[in-house]
Amino acid sequence: MKKDIHPTYYADARVICACGKTFPTGSTKQELRVEICSNCHPFFTGKQKLVDTAGMVEKFKKRAARATGETKRVTKKQKLVNKQAKREAKKVEK
Repeated sequence: MKKDIHPTYYADARVICACGKTFPTGSTKQELRVEICSNCHPFFTGKQKLVDTAGMVEKFKKRAARATGETKRVTKKQKLVNKQAKREAKKVEK
């Protein structure tokens, strides 16, 4: 094995986050600066927000509900029957 080819390992290296939290870790660098850590990351703090792009989250929730058997898919024929029933209900009201 060749000598002196491996970098120096620091068992007590410090990680410094942009939020101010510091903690020890092992690394080949004595000091590591990071932008985000488990103290300030939205996933770990519970402040994560879902960005709904064109109803994708709702579509996923509907598919998940169907997969577990909570809801059933409405067929085109059923939609047509429902639409006709609504029209006739409006006619009766007038």
